[in-house]
Amino acid sequence: MSSGEAGDAGNQDVARADAQRETGDNGTAEAHPPSSAPQQHQAETIPEAAIMTAATAAEQSLPEAPVSKNALKRRRRQQEWEDGKEDRRKRRREKRHDRRERQRDERATLLAQGADPAAVMPRHKQQQQQQAEATLVPVALIVDCDFEAYMNDKEQVSLASQATRSYSDNRNARYKSHLWMAGWTGKIRDRFHNVLGDQHRHWKGVGFVEGDFLACADEARRRMTEQPGEMIASLQPARQADEAEGQQQNAHKDEAGSGGSSWIRDAPGNEPFPLADPEPELDPAYRDVVYLTSESPYTLQRLEAHTSYVIGGLVDKNREKGMCYRRARQRGIRTARLPIGQFMVMQSRQVLATNHVVEIMLRWLECEDWGQAFMAVIPKRKGGRLIGDGGAAGGEDEDEEEEKGKHGGDQGVADDDHGRTGDTMATTIDEETRPDASIVEARGKSQ
Repeated sequence: MSSGEAGDAGNQDVARADAQRETGDNGTAEAHPPSSAPQQHQAETIPEAAIMTAATAAEQSLPEAPVSKNALKRRRRQQEWEDGKEDRRKRRREKRHDRRERQRDERATLLAQGADPAAVMPRHKQQQQQQAEATLVPVALIVDCDFEAYMNDKEQVSLASQATRSYSDNRNARYKSHLWMAGWTGKIRDRFHNVLGDQHRHWKGVGFVEGDFLACADEARRRMTEQPGEMIASLQPARQADEAEGQQQNAHKDEAGSGGSSWIRDAPGNEPFPLADPEPELDPAYRDVVYLTSESPYTLQRLEAHTSYVIGGLVDKNREKGMCYRRARQRGIRTARLPIGQFMVMQSRQVLATNHVVEIMLRWLECEDWGQAFMAVIPKRKGGRLIGDGGAAGGEDEDEEEEKGKHGGDQGVADDDHGRTGDTMATTIDEETRPDASIVEARGKSQ
């Protein structure tokens, strides 16, 4: 190779080396921005994280709100109750086992003595037989649960218990009604779901509606049309009796009703909870609905077929006077009260739990006698006796505070608003002098 060629080759090598250095520098320069971006982001987020940590520390350093002694006691009792659940379950199982063993021994002894096997049948088998022989009738009982805003937690628990007992009474009744729960939402639904294990989903013959009592009445009317049940004797003569009475008292006929039902506005100044004029007219679409309330000036005389009777599920210790009455009147729904004052003398307040009202209605369907139904259902401690009965009252006289203390007054007593009834055709509702003459406070009493 000549010296000239060697010089050219050296120059080319130097040029290639310079080009490689430039390429490497550019590549490094291009790579720097992406690598510096996370560093920049990290540098920006560090102060924000520091601020969040400082704020959290400041919140944690704030003193907690003071807790009263009563609140601490309630928390402690609640915790003790939760801790003892398993032990209570175990004791209940043991007691149930012992009771069944004792009952089996007693039945075996009676059978050995020649007793009738049907007479010593186990209770659960008797109930199963009664349920199999029960008759569905075209009458709907609606429990209006849409009063959550007016009840505390304990009163909500009491209402849930009354709803459960209402279902049990209807299931075991000789004549079963179409039972409905209106306003099934909020706390009562949450309690059945979270605490009671959705037991209501297994209830047979009970409907649950999230809407108000009128939406529930629509569903009840549809169900009674599809499954009317049997027209029993206690429901059949009602229309004829009402028509006969309507012929004698034409002035008391209901213009919107069929069969002679009466619904007359009280004389001015006599309404216990007057409404502003003009008073809403009766809604012709709901002539088959009657809301039972003790404030009503009309007394329910008998039950009618294809009728919905609404029972207010309000447990509030009489705080909200006349709420159910106003609710019904504002919606153009007829009202009525149970005829306790016509049949009984009470030594204590005429306060009934919601499930007691349900049971009274079921008893009347069976015996068609209000007095007999009242005596079978109303607790003996209230000292009630039939009018004209000279016997001693069947219970001790308890005042309001004693009754609350004995039966859990903080869970609520049934206010006057708990009796409601729905009647489409010919519910015989007679006007009386004053609604407080025979007040029926069908209100949630603590169970």
